[in-house]
Amino acid sequence: MRFGTGIPGLLARRSVRLGLRLRRRPAQRRLFQLVTVGCSLALAPSAWLWLAAGDRVGTVASAPRAPVAVVFGAGLYEGRPSPYLAHRLDAAAELYGAGKVQAILVTGDNSRTGYDETNAMRGYLIEHGVPEVRVVGDHAGFDTWDSCTRAHRIFGVDRAVLVSQDFHVRRALALCEAAGIESYAVGVPETLNVSRLYGGIREIPGAGKAALNAWLRPDPLFLGPREPGIPRALADAGRQQAAR
Repeated sequence: MRFGTGIPGLLARRSVRLGLRLRRRPAQRRLFQLVTVGCSLALAPSAWLWLAAGDRVGTVASAPRAPVAVVFGAGLYEGRPSPYLAHRLDAAAELYGAGKVQAILVTGDNSRTGYDETNAMRGYLIEHGVPEVRVVGDHAGFDTWDSCTRAHRIFGVDRAVLVSQDFHVRRALALCEAAGIESYAVGVPETLNVSRLYGGIREIPGAGKAALNAWLRPDPLFLGPREPGIPRALADAGRQQAAR
């Protein structure tokens, strides 16, 4: 569109620009509203995790007594627990040493040859003074939900202290509660670095998946028969207490 020169042309051009701005504003408002709603929906599961956890997240010192500690896998480095996983295992060993738990269930990924989180976790705890009979392995803990529901349905865990990094442990707490385990969580703190930042960001979609799992409560990838490891470990603890 072409306008004349002078005052009339200037006024015409300004009128067209004003009309375009007015027409754009509703679209901008709608876009802003859509972005706001999208962000709210994305963050709602994370808010649910924080609210659901309440005051049940703390430290080794504040943890109540429970029959079992559950430690979630966090990767291996050259066949040994990664630093994050080692920190979780250290906290579990502290719980055992303080007499706050009688057995430890380590749940990890053993889905392929040459990668065995569970036995690496067991070996680490045994090296750090936890008796072998008290450390039980779940080789099919492929994600947090599978770990929680298998802990309850396969290993018979009804009450536990959960051990994971502070950015993940609320999700574990919500899922284990949904799976039927009365839980308290020890959140292992980590120095703020790239890995810590990545872990925190990863929890945003993880929270959405957790909300679906808590609602739908699907079967784990592998179910199988009941495992006797935890009852055996607790029976051993009972015999030792009776002998004192």
